[in-house]
Amino acid sequence: MPRRHLSVRAADSTRINAELAELRTQLELRTDWPPAVLAEADRAAAVPRLPELDATDLPLFTVDPPGSRDLDQAMHLTRRGSGYRVHYAIADVAAFVHPGGAVDAEARRRVQTLYFPDERVPLHPARLAEDAASLLPGELRPALLWQLDLDSDGAVVLADLRRAQVRSRRRLDYEEVQQAVDSGSADEQLELLAEIGRLREAQEQARGGISLPVPEQEVEPVDGGYRLAYRAPRPADGWNAQISLLTGMAAADLMLDAGVGLLRTLPAAPSSAYARLRRVARALGVDWPEAMPYQELIRSLDPARAAEAAFLNACTGLLRGAGYHAFDDAQGLPAPADPVHAALAAPYAHCTAPLRRLADRYALEICAAIAGGAEIPPWVSEELPGLPGVMAGGDRRAHEVERACVDLVESELLRGREGERFDAVVIEVDERKPRVGTVQLREPAVVAKCDGEADLPLGGQLRVRLTTADPHSRTVRFAVG
Repeated sequence: MPRRHLSVRAADSTRINAELAELRTQLELRTDWPPAVLAEADRAAAVPRLPELDATDLPLFTVDPPGSRDLDQAMHLTRRGSGYRVHYAIADVAAFVHPGGAVDAEARRRVQTLYFPDERVPLHPARLAEDAASLLPGELRPALLWQLDLDSDGAVVLADLRRAQVRSRRRLDYEEVQQAVDSGSADEQLELLAEIGRLREAQEQARGGISLPVPEQEVEPVDGGYRLAYRAPRPADGWNAQISLLTGMAAADLMLDAGVGLLRTLPAAPSSAYARLRRVARALGVDWPEAMPYQELIRSLDPARAAEAAFLNACTGLLRGAGYHAFDDAQGLPAPADPVHAALAAPYAHCTAPLRRLADRYALEICAAIAGGAEIPPWVSEELPGLPGVMAGGDRRAHEVERACVDLVESELLRGREGERFDAVVIEVDERKPRVGTVQLREPAVVAKCDGEADLPLGGQLRVRLTTADPHSRTVRFAVG
């Protein structure tokens, strides 16, 4: 479905912000920082641990959303004979965070950065995350520097990791990258990003991995209020993501070979899930020949078409169940029997966002120790067994925050419009209660429950009537007709 915007009335922003603050209170999220955390962050920022290796000659660049200051990754890309060399610098958070200290304890309590429409609840204080540890352009920074050599097809032939001093040269956003490539004005670095990104996407396809092109529902601030939008990923988003995924897969392989690590896993969906998808495809009129692999089908679909968007929404059910798995031969923690992340069709580790996600700092420390032939730091080994549970709790909280924020803005956007009718597409139907489903409005960008007097037609285009829009309970509901 194409991206569309509709603004919440500016006068509502004060009330929405108050409700967002109340939501943070309900979720027991602390937005301020204990004085001891801020003081320790200031001291660490003043005297970071700088590695001996000097890699400041690499003209690194970052790609992030506009205005971002918590920059975890920077890259430099070159040709290497018929292949390529990727240098990928990741912020060295461990150079600033003392194990067992106040910043460390607070990060373990927060687990990951949480995003609200009006503000973020960050993992680390701004003095570190948006300043001293961030890979801001022109600034000398400690980093974990990956060197990933690829062959002419984009397959990894060598992976190495060192601590190094780096200095990023420029900060780009996704739209800038996409426009430069589309217009033919891209420099060699951005041309290589597109070239390597496409090769890695082909590698993913050959492995049997899959990325679902489902437009995401987003809340964005605008003109003193908020708007809802459907955002379809740009090709440049995918190219940038492929460099991060490449690094995460290299980290997973390194840890599996060493018998110690922290993986991000996703079990393969059972055959019954694919059988259900075939029923959904038939109901929607999506042509899925028996001999066509699921991955090939997904790549043939257009999310701008209502029936195919509904089918892609149904496919997201195959991606549920992702989690973390810690293993350590020395502690008797076994590696997973199947270490593969099903969506990537390869082992994978979260290691490229340490400013925003707790697990990444631990995974990077393990990889750095393995690559350097050193012992795993005791503080990492001690915390490793409990990390999957900690991260699972953080994931649940992040999902709860995301859904609650969207629900709140949806209900505020539609408040007082009960009885109005909208064009919608049925994107999900409850198999046990086929008269209840989920609809996606064409405008505004709202996704909500809907009740029908008869079975709802999956993928069908309907006129629906708003029956409930309650910001207090963050509830929106429609009925057919």
